[in-house]
Amino acid sequence: MTFDEYQEKALTTALRHEMPLMDKTIWAMGVAGEAGEVVEKWKKIVAYKEGKISEEDMMGLAKELGDVVWYVAVFAHSLGLSFDAIMQQNLHKLADRKKRGTTKGEGDNR
Repeated sequence: MTFDEYQEKALTTALRHEMPLMDKTIWAMGVAGEAGEVVEKWKKIVAYKEGKISEEDMMGLAKELGDVVWYVAVFAHSLGLSFDAIMQQNLHKLADRKKRGTTKGEGDNR
């Protein structure tokens, strides 16, 4: 499955409001909220389980990571962005940073 195919399937499960700005806002907040759930699960693994990841932990992390991807795919579509194009652009950017030795540091334009 390509990223764009995933994006198309994700859209079939997206609820819509009458105001497109509301959709975009909810989906943007969903990215942050679900990413927070990933971090919360990881915090509990580190803080309470000494970093030992159980099968249940792994499944929980996978579920939350999937939710992050869903929100990113749907939000990107609402902005007219192809998920395939976003992923290709991201890999190109990271490969370029690696080539130039600027993978560590701050800022988007390094």
